[in-house]
Amino acid sequence: MSSAKNININLKIWRQKNAKAKGSMETYKLNNVSTASSFLEMLDQLNEQLINEKKEPVAFDHDCREGICGMCSLYINGRAHGPDTGTTTCQLHMRKFNDGDTIFIEPWRSKAFPVVKDLVVDRSAFDRIQQAGGFVSVNTSGRTIDANAIPIPKEDADKAFMAAACIGCGACVASCKNGSAMLFVGAKVSQYALLPQGKVEATQRVLNMVRQMDEEGFGNCTNTGACEVECPKGISLENIARMNREYLKASLK
Repeated sequence: MSSAKNININLKIWRQKNAKAKGSMETYKLNNVSTASSFLEMLDQLNEQLINEKKEPVAFDHDCREGICGMCSLYINGRAHGPDTGTTTCQLHMRKFNDGDTIFIEPWRSKAFPVVKDLVVDRSAFDRIQQAGGFVSVNTSGRTIDANAIPIPKEDADKAFMAAACIGCGACVASCKNGSAMLFVGAKVSQYALLPQGKVEATQRVLNMVRQMDEEGFGNCTNTGACEVECPKGISLENIARMNREYLKASLK
């Protein structure tokens, strides 16, 4: 027997027409929200109500809705992705809220993530950091070696896999008082630094990615640890330490 019920909620949502416009919090009342629905389904319900009222719907990012793509990034009641730990916004369900609750919904707040419209921010800074060095060159001359043929210690493979679990949602940046992207960059550096395929370009990779991170306007890391706590994939601070070691080695060459 389903334990789902309907609740009435009040929403305070950041509305901003475009990147240059001055935004503000707008208040909406939404009734008969099923506690079995996801947070994004609740926003869909709100937008349907706004459209029926001939009002502009709320713009928000979403794609897979399976906790994989990282597009659903929202600041909910003062926490990245909301009250649940280890989940993305699309995995958050309305059962976490009570009848009559007021829910504050905002976009990521970071100089490097400018607001595009309403709850949508431009996270292409992450793409540019990745393009600066987050890849390996592959020999396609016909003498290519199958990656699975290269022996790798299981411990290293597991650590690389855990670093690669980063979905680039930006919760680490949004949670950091300095707007630092060190956890993201550390994860992207680590997933290659731990594997033999990444050794060839290791020096230029870390130097280029850190330089691009700085150029994008992200802040510095001061070891607060909020990034790891709010990361939906539990990316470890160990990756920042590894990136620092890789950067130091590269700088001394």
